Amino acid sequence: MAELAALWIVRHGESTANVAAARAESSGAELIGLTHRDADVPLSPTGEEQARATARWLNGLPPHRRPDVAVTSPYLRAVRTAELALDGTGIPVSRDERLRDRELGVLDGLTPHGVRARYPDEAERRTRLGKFYYRPPGGEAWTDVALRLRALLGDLRRDHAGRRVVLFGHDALVFVLRYLVEGLTEAELVALTRRDLIMNCAVTGWSTGGADRLALDCFNDVSHLRQEGTRPTREDEVRAKPV
Repeated sequence: MAELAALWIVRHGESTANVAAARAESSGAELIGLTHRDADVPLSPTGEEQARATARWLNGLPPHRRPDVAVTSPYLRAVRTAELALDGTGIPVSRDERLRDRELGVLDGLTPHGVRARYPDEAERRTRLGKFYYRPPGGEAWTDVALRLRALLGDLRRDHAGRRVVLFGHDALVFVLRYLVEGLTEAELVALTRRDLIMNCAVTGWSTGGADRLALDCFNDVSHLRQEGTRPTREDEVRAKPV
């Protein structure tokens, strides 16, 4: 199957849930205290500013490097990031549910402390099985996310071979795309998640550079935010999400 010329994924801007998660984690609370279902969580004012800074980065790319098409998670925080980031670019965008955030099932809305307090057996099972294969009741393992992203990549390669595609999604998707595109092992993926926290509106990208496969160009890059004087945030969401 023919390869894409380039692929990027942009994590959504800071959301109100990101802010709430950081506050709950720092206070030792069991519950994050969400007021929306996960699909309807909006951006914070800082997140909207980050998305607008991303638009200035996209508009500043030369025509031969600009994405041809965009695909976004249907979750509001990603949709709004895509709307603001693509403003003025003329890049067509569609939504695909395979780019939604990882589903946490019964553990949704809990801090790590909350999981240990309310579901100690699940906390132990997660430790035993490991981050990659553990599936919370009613939720998804990282392998489940990999299955849907593998299918999405196949469709993108079929429908947009030789073109440049930008995705808008969530932190877990960034890691899983690296696993799929670069052929990482479970151990390499887990090491990445322990070492790095994906920043809001961070850009991760791959390109072929004339070769027959995608190679990593940038990872978790927020230089475009700093250039625009916009504050990067990472609110330690990976740690606030227990799995």
